Amino acid sequence: MTNTKYAALAAAAILALGTAAALAQGMTFYHTITGEDLKVPESTNPEGRDTEGVKKFLQSGINPYNEVKACLHEGEQTYLASCSGCHGHVGEGKVGPGLNDAYWTYPKNTTDKGLLETIYGGAQGMMGPHNDLHLDDTLKLMAWIRHLYTGDPKDAEWLDDDQKSKFKPYVEVKGGDTKTAASADVCKPSGG
Repeated sequence: MTNTKYAALAAAAILALGTAAALAQGMTFYHTITGEDLKVPESTNPEGRDTEGVKKFLQSGINPYNEVKACLHEGEQTYLASCSGCHGHVGEGKVGPGLNDAYWTYPKNTTDKGLLETIYGGAQGMMGPHNDLHLDDTLKLMAWIRHLYTGDPKDAEWLDDDQKSKFKPYVEVKGGDTKTAASADVCKPSGG
C-alpha cells in the first residue's frame, strides 16, 4: 500500500472513531430561538440514574414512550399541572398555541428532539424553559402531547410506521375520565 492509501485509511478510522464517540455521548440539543447549546445533562434523576427511556432518547432523539398506553396517564398529569393553563386542557390552545393539530409554531417540533428542545429551553412569549422536570417526566409529557393529536396519522412524523397504522386521532370524552392507562400496566419505553 502507498502512503496515500495508509493516510486515507487512518483518516477514515479517526473519523469513524470520532463519530462513534459522538454517538456514545448522545446528541446536542439547541435552544429553539437562540440556537445555543442547551447543555442537557446526561442525568436529571436526583439519584444519578436515568431510566431506560431517557437513555434511549438521548441516543436516538426518538421518544420511546410515544403511544405506550401505560405511560400516558403520567404524562397527562404533568401536562395538566404544567401546560394546560396556556395550551388548553386537550392541547386546543389558549394563551399559547394549540398542540393537538398538524400546525407547529416551530416546525422542528414535529420531531421528538425538537419538541424536547422547545420544552426544555423555552421559546418566545410566555413559554419559559421547563428544565425543572426530570427528562423521564418530560418524555412522558411529550408522549401525552403527541397522544392529543387530532390530525392525520400520516403527518405525525414522531410515529413510526407501525404506530401510524394503529394510531387513532384523539377524541375528548366529555364528562368522562381521560385516564387512558390500565392501572395494572407498568410504564416502560417501547422496545424495552
